[in-house]
Amino acid sequence: MEHGGGLGPRIIVSFGDGKIFITETVFFGLIVAAIIGVTLVWLASGLQRVPTKRQAVAEFIVEFVYNLTRNAMGSANMAFAPYVGTIMLFILMGNALGLFGFRPATADVNMTFALSTITFFLIEYNSWRSMGVKRKLKHMCEPYPFMFPLKIIESVSRPISLGFRLFGNIFGGVVVMELIFGGLATLSGKMHLPIPFMQAFIPLPANVFFDMFEPVVQAFIFTMLTMVFISIEVIRHGEAEHH
Repeated sequence: MEHGGGLGPRIIVSFGDGKIFITETVFFGLIVAAIIGVTLVWLASGLQRVPTKRQAVAEFIVEFVYNLTRNAMGSANMAFAPYVGTIMLFILMGNALGLFGFRPATADVNMTFALSTITFFLIEYNSWRSMGVKRKLKHMCEPYPFMFPLKIIESVSRPISLGFRLFGNIFGGVVVMELIFGGLATLSGKMHLPIPFMQAFIPLPANVFFDMFEPVVQAFIFTMLTMVFISIEVIRHGEAEHH
């Protein structure tokens, strides 16, 4: 593998004198997506009236996602549950790649902005479709017409804040772990230890936090903020909701 600059993702393969390249973010992102797809298809295959253990796991996942969506967005917005479940699983697995010694896919700002941009277009498309052009423009000019450019800035800032929040937290964990392992490697060298004892055991609490606890928390926060933004903007059944 070739290396990118600094703490950026490594370049796996490049073409055309390095102008076109595939980073480990893209590579592992595709692997995570494939694992999620294959696993869920496997869990949902061969459904029976009396659930097997495999089917019970599938039903638990679906029930959890739909209950989370219902509680956060209301029964009128249950159509968003598949997206909510997909984005949560992808971010959770992308965050937790550090458990297996790989760089988290979400430690790349390109990945986090791609995810937040998808959410942005989902919100805006459904908002304009559900409210209609006239009502949407009226909503963006409330309570005064000069609020229109501010509402545009507010809408554009959402994917930026979502992307930076996820990237900053996960990338921060990567930096901290690099510093810890680098410092312990230097200390082990100065102590002339025959095995990297300090690197193997001392960072365990940090590993648990940054590679297990933090991925779950950040996946949940990103998903909850996505549902909140959708709930604010999307209006169902002609009922105007102002938050």
